Amino acid sequence: MAEQSSVFDMIGPVMIGPSSSHTAGVVRIGRVARKILGVQPEKAEITFYNSFARTYEGHGSDRAIVAGLLDFKTDDLRIKTAFDEAKNVGFHIKFRSVGNASTMHPNTVKIVVSSGEREILVTGESRGGGVIRITEVNGFSVGFNANITTMILLANDRKGAIAFIATVLANDECNIASMSVNRKGKHDMACHVIEMDSKPPKVTIDYLKHLEWIREVIFIPDIDF
Repeated sequence: MAEQSSVFDMIGPVMIGPSSSHTAGVVRIGRVARKILGVQPEKAEITFYNSFARTYEGHGSDRAIVAGLLDFKTDDLRIKTAFDEAKNVGFHIKFRSVGNASTMHPNTVKIVVSSGEREILVTGESRGGGVIRITEVNGFSVGFNANITTMILLANDRKGAIAFIATVLANDECNIASMSVNRKGKHDMACHVIEMDSKPPKVTIDYLKHLEWIREVIFIPDIDF
């Protein structure tokens, strides 16, 4: 048996290992962070909590999260060599572990990743069977799993903002599956997370981006595509 086959085995398009929580789910969390960053990462500090803190090296979660940050899918053969792939593109990674965070899910990972002056923070939970839940983006509390089209809007908190955004999407026949808003304070910055059944047209995304009160629009397709 090859040295790394105890961590990852590949059979066709399916990744199997000691646990999909430690492999497939972690790759997906990394890919979400990469989509939010929007560019090739240069540096990352990755913190594993609780169960992850004790097992991330032996179960290959460290390679899995780096692979996701490199935008590899869960069936990508390069997951095994993710550290080498990161080195080849000048991507520097630091790992930390926190073994007793009682308020957090057992399989939690926090990622602070940057490229140039852009830096983002993403916290995610790997819930088993490859299922994930993103719980934090840039200090905002969120709750989405990225298995359908997801849009994140950072906008000024203003009257009618939720209705306006929903109307713009409805006019393009985008059916909203769920929508949540978290704000730092009244009339402060708000984070809108919108999950949809279909991708909005590019012109709609561009329109929202150019509104003065919307600071950023981040688009995340189904994380497995």
